[in-house]
This record gives sequence, structure tokens and C-alpha cells, in this order.
Amino acid sequence: MKRLASSGASTRFNGSALAWALIYFCFFSTALQIVIVAWGRGGTIGLRDSLLYSLLWTIPVFLFPRCIRLYGAVVGILLWLSSAAAIAYFYIYGQEFSQSVLFVMFETNASEAGEYMQQYFSWGLVATLIVYTLAALFLWTRLRPVYLPRAWRYGASLVIFCILILAPLAPRIMAGKGVHNAVSHLVNRMEPAAPWQFVAGYYNYRNQLNSLEEKLQANRALPPLKNLVDANGDTPRTLVLVIGESTQRNRMSLYGYGRNTTPEIDALRLKDKNLSVFNDVVTSRPYTIEILQQALTFADEKNPDLYLTEPSLMNMMKQAGYKTFWITNQQSMTKRNTMLTVFSRQTDQQFYMNQQRNQSSRQYDSVVFAPFKSVLNDPAPKKFIVIHLLGTHLSYQFRYPESYARFTGRDAAVPAGVADDTLDTYNSYDNAVLFNDHVLTTLIKTFKASDPNGFLLYFSDHGEEVYDTPPHKLQGRNEEAPTRAMYTIPFILWSSPEWVKHHPQDFSAAENRKYSSMDLIYTWSDLAGLRYEGWDPTRSLVNPRFVERPRLIGNPAHQNKLRDYDALTR
Repeated sequence: MKRLASSGASTRFNGSALAWALIYFCFFSTALQIVIVAWGRGGTIGLRDSLLYSLLWTIPVFLFPRCIRLYGAVVGILLWLSSAAAIAYFYIYGQEFSQSVLFVMFETNASEAGEYMQQYFSWGLVATLIVYTLAALFLWTRLRPVYLPRAWRYGASLVIFCILILAPLAPRIMAGKGVHNAVSHLVNRMEPAAPWQFVAGYYNYRNQLNSLEEKLQANRALPPLKNLVDANGDTPRTLVLVIGESTQRNRMSLYGYGRNTTPEIDALRLKDKNLSVFNDVVTSRPYTIEILQQALTFADEKNPDLYLTEPSLMNMMKQAGYKTFWITNQQSMTKRNTMLTVFSRQTDQQFYMNQQRNQSSRQYDSVVFAPFKSVLNDPAPKKFIVIHLLGTHLSYQFRYPESYARFTGRDAAVPAGVADDTLDTYNSYDNAVLFNDHVLTTLIKTFKASDPNGFLLYFSDHGEEVYDTPPHKLQGRNEEAPTRAMYTIPFILWSSPEWVKHHPQDFSAAENRKYSSMDLIYTWSDLAGLRYEGWDPTRSLVNPRFVERPRLIGNPAHQNKLRDYDALTR
């Protein structure tokens, strides 16, 4: 009778045992996410999903309670290996592990990997991993069987499985979006949790790699431009194209904004006659991929698919004999950004500086400075360099260090209609513009210090509505309900003294021309001295033969809905 009583007591539900089991299996995923949130490196979505999908590991705990210590040890090793790698990556780079990391890893040879290990090894990292391991071992020692009544153990397991697996899948499949779409959605939800960051990362990497290779193969098969002539011959030179992100010119003091958001470029303009600022340039699409498919190719609003059948700007520059480079602080291997990676891979050498899993993570554009300096020292006589910034992309507060948080209150520049609960967002955007000013000016000064023969052209892909337009309730971009703030962009050119010596030209007559960045490739060709069959001087902003035309905006898939930007009333 005593043995029976003892046996019955040992299988009673123990709330403390359940709590320790939950803490143990969540620890491997949520420890890093807590640090990310606490340090202001990202939002809380990753923390939420890591907590939820860590619960999957508790299903065997409910079904086979007597095996919890062995099960915890085996699964714990797997979770420790994956989470420790993610922690090490975050410790070194300050970024969350993502599929973009796998892209860079697989593009890196063994020698480079060894150099990275030597460069980033530190005893601080070792100490961090030791503390992390000891904490995991302590939690493992606290594991005890979690006994639930038979109905409860199966019911709880089924509920967890349904909520975490079936609930994300079923609605998308039933809506006819397909199994692949549903699985991709589930994989993205699971990605913050160990070891799914590696599983999800590899799954997404393979999917995007297949799409990437198909697009690259199609690009390589394109015929070259006919009768391409470089007026500058073999003269050594360096040309730089800087692509901004989400920066509208009306929030820049350079363009008359009431706050001093661009003090560095303002000062440079006063003392450097080789800096030209164009005042009336707009984008045709308020989205990064869509506008770059036009700006970096011969596609436009009337012929949106030419980016698939005609050479790109990168192809053109390689054909002209330039060694080409792409430095980016944008995410590379995501479903949305695959086309950016296609463009980057059309160059000879790439530098991918942003491996964040989530675009809304703290990431500063200053990371492009070092690779830019390195590329400027490359011995190639003719260099073409593209730098793609993260600029003032959402979330704005993650785009600048604390020292640039200068706009915090309400002043005369803030429209009266901006509500108190949106004032922080309004201010953080201005702070992001302020840091973007520092980044752009630093790039110009770095370029100038290399004593180049060439020029640097900067433009933003699109603008951003940040409570600018009455009644000051809108934030973001939507071409179905456009506002001017979504389309106005900065367009700035700096030419080196050596370049101006051989290319004297006064751009003052062109600075107020109405222009759309969808025609960028014609302006770039003109500036670079490239001529070819199909080049149109009337579409070059800096050409005397330039002709103003309607600046079409909207989705070109619906030609009847295209509208003239200048007809916008707000």
C-alpha cells in the first residue's frame, strides 16, 4: 500500500516542474531576443515568436514525462549549438542571424572564413558563451517530469500543434495561396527560435537562390548595347552612384526645410562650387525594387518590362571597361530583395553589410565607409561603384546613433496638425535625415580625399510620407493614395576638380528642371560620356537638349491609372 501511495504521489502534476521545463526550452531562443529588445536593436515580434515556437519542444515533455532529462539533454545540445552560433554572430556583428548570412557564408571561401575567425576572436566572446552554457546546464538540472492527466497531455499537445503549425498554414492554403506560400509564411514565423533560424534561413536561402540564378542567367544572355562609345577612352577614373532610401527632400534643410537636418551638406554646398543640387526631381514609384527596376535600366512607366530584355546600368559600365563594385547596407537574400541581389551580382565585386533578419532592426549606414575606402584603393584604372544605403527606412529610430537624436520636441517646423502620439515618429524621421546627411557628406569627403578623376551622384529611391500632408495623419507610402512627400527626392552631384578640368559644364540651368528618376540611366550615360544606340539626350537632366515631359507615377501594370505627378493636389 505504501508503494502504491508513493507511486501515485510521484505522478501528480507539479507546477514548478512545468515552469522549469518552459524556462529551459525557451531559454535557448529568447535569451538573445531579450537582449535585442533591451538594447534597442529590434522590435518585440522576434521575442514573441521565439517564445511561441519554443513551446513545440514541450510536446514530448507532456507525452513522455519520464524521459524529460534525457530528452532535455539531447534537444538541449541541438538548441545550444544553434543558439550559441547565433549569439556569437550577434556579439561580433550586432546583427541577428538570417538567410542573408547564409548567402554571404556560401559566397565566402575557406581562406576568408579563417581570416574572419582570427579577426573577430575575443576572450569576451568566449566568456559570454561560457556564461550562456553554464546557465543552460543549470536550467537542465532543474528539469523534473511534468505529469498531466492523460486527456490533458494529449489535449495540450494538440492545442500547441494546432496553434503554432496548423493555424498559420490553413488560412493561406484555404485562400488558394498555395502550399509553398503557406510554408514560407510558417518558416518566417519560426525563424527567431532555435534551431529554426538555421532551418528557416537555409529554406529561404535555397528558394531565393533559385530565383536569383534564374534572373542572373537571363541577364547574362542579354545582348550588349550596340555601338557603345566611351568619350573618355582609357583615362583612369572613378564614378560613384549612391542610392538613398526613403528620404524625401522636403525634410532636408538643403531644400528649405525649417529644421537644420542637413548641416554638413549645407556647409559643403557653400564652399564647394563642384557640388550641384537639383531641386525638382521625383521618383516614378514609391517602392525600392520597383523604382530601381526603372532607374538602373531602360525600363520606365510606359515600358516597365525592359529591365528584363535590355542591359542594365551595371551591364553598360562593364561593357565600357569599368571594374564594377556594389556596396550595400540593404538586406540581400530576402524574397522581397532578391532583385536587389540580382543587380548587385551583375557587378564584379560585392560587399553585403546587412545580414539582419528583420529590416526594422538597428543598422547604421556608417558600415559602408570601410569597404568604400577599400574599393577606392583598388588598382583598376576605371572603377564604377554603387553604394546602396538603408537611409531613412523604417523604423526611423533604428537608423541613427543616440548622438544624432537632436530633434525631440515640437517647434515651428512641425506642422500643427501632427498629433502628440505621432510626434516621436515625426522627430525620429528628421533625426534619420540628419544622420543620412552625415553619411552622404562623409562619402563625398572620402571620395574627394582619394584625389579622383570622376564624380559622385546621389539620389534617393523614393520619398516617405511622415505626417507631412494635411491633415497630417498619414505615414508611409501608398501609390493608390499618393502624396507629394512619397515622390519628392534629393538629387545631388559632386564632381572632382580633375573631372571638371576636362568636363567643364555649368549645371545651374538644369538645377530647376522637372525630372523623373526613372530616366536616370540617360543622365548617367551623359555624365559618364557614354553613347550608344538608343541613348536619348532629351531624357538627360544635364543635357542642353533636355525636354520636360509628364512625370508619370503609379503602377505601370495598370496603364490607364497612371497619373502626372505635377497634377497631384497634395
